[in-house]
Amino acid sequence: MRILGIESSCDETAAAIIEDGKRLLSNVVQSQIDIHKAYGGVVPEVAARSHIEVINPVIEQALRESGSKWDDIDAIAVTYAPGLIGSLMVGALAARTLAIIHNKPIFPIHHVEAHVYANFITEGNMANLPSTQPSFPMLALIVSGGHSQLVLFKSHGNYELLGQTQDDAIGEAFDKVAKIIGLPYPGGPSIAKAAELGDAFKYPLPKAKLSGKYDFSFSGLKTAVLRAVQKEVGVDYSFPSHELPGLLSDVQRRDFAASFQRVAIETLVDKAEAAYKDYQPSSVVIAGGVAANQMLRQELSTRLPLDIQYAPMQLCTDNAAMIAALGYYYAQSQDPTDPYSLEVTPSLSMTKTAWA
Repeated sequence: MRILGIESSCDETAAAIIEDGKRLLSNVVQSQIDIHKAYGGVVPEVAARSHIEVINPVIEQALRESGSKWDDIDAIAVTYAPGLIGSLMVGALAARTLAIIHNKPIFPIHHVEAHVYANFITEGNMANLPSTQPSFPMLALIVSGGHSQLVLFKSHGNYELLGQTQDDAIGEAFDKVAKIIGLPYPGGPSIAKAAELGDAFKYPLPKAKLSGKYDFSFSGLKTAVLRAVQKEVGVDYSFPSHELPGLLSDVQRRDFAASFQRVAIETLVDKAEAAYKDYQPSSVVIAGGVAANQMLRQELSTRLPLDIQYAPMQLCTDNAAMIAALGYYYAQSQDPTDPYSLEVTPSLSMTKTAWA
């Protein structure tokens, strides 16, 4: 069964073809990072316009690279939640139109849930794919610019949200800290690169203490970095944060990057380890853009007593292969949605999806 996946929830326009939920036939991603770098973050109106410009060529390229014609496509899967409303609408409208024109069933897919299914792609022309699919029960650590969650999957569509961030998502914290210390957007890769040459124990930074055993908080850590930078350069709390980077040396910048990354990653791994001990899952996966962080992968592999197979970097950031992969499993048990009535839902929790 071949599924065309379409993803446009934020600033990546993507289309992919997945066969039988595991075989990658094509994966096309048109990134807008260079456009949004100038603004230090994603500008929703700019993102939506960029999606409009490239959505059709990206879909056509995915079909061409997979060697598929429309007769070969069995269904369309498209991101409908969560995300930027303008961006979501572009992908959804394209998917709805194609479903009507080509008479294909359409399945609305939750973006955060789909990140987990990047780990189910085990075959295809891409390096470093997992050799086997995860087994249930499965513990998923979902970490990205908008989400930080621990979810226990008992089977496809049957999962429990164990914990989540109570304020900033970890990817958002990476972006904000990068801005404070003068590193470019996106913050995740910038901080990881700077941290390679930094002292991870130079600046003592706090870990949040929460009542929820598996919940996260990164807002306090971000503020602690801000205060530590202000103290380091000898200014008070009223000093404008956007002027701080000019007062830091490269050595200080790298040390702050390394110290922040260490505490942020330890926070994630501490919670994942606690959940693993309590629930004893058969497999553990990480998903989302921050899943590309090498320190996170190393710490999890060191502290959890099982073999963790990680998805390739290209499938950690936003892509349509994960949408198509999850779409395959939806198609096994769910009725398709009427393309005339499919609507986007920008703030929908994954606990409220069609089959949860």
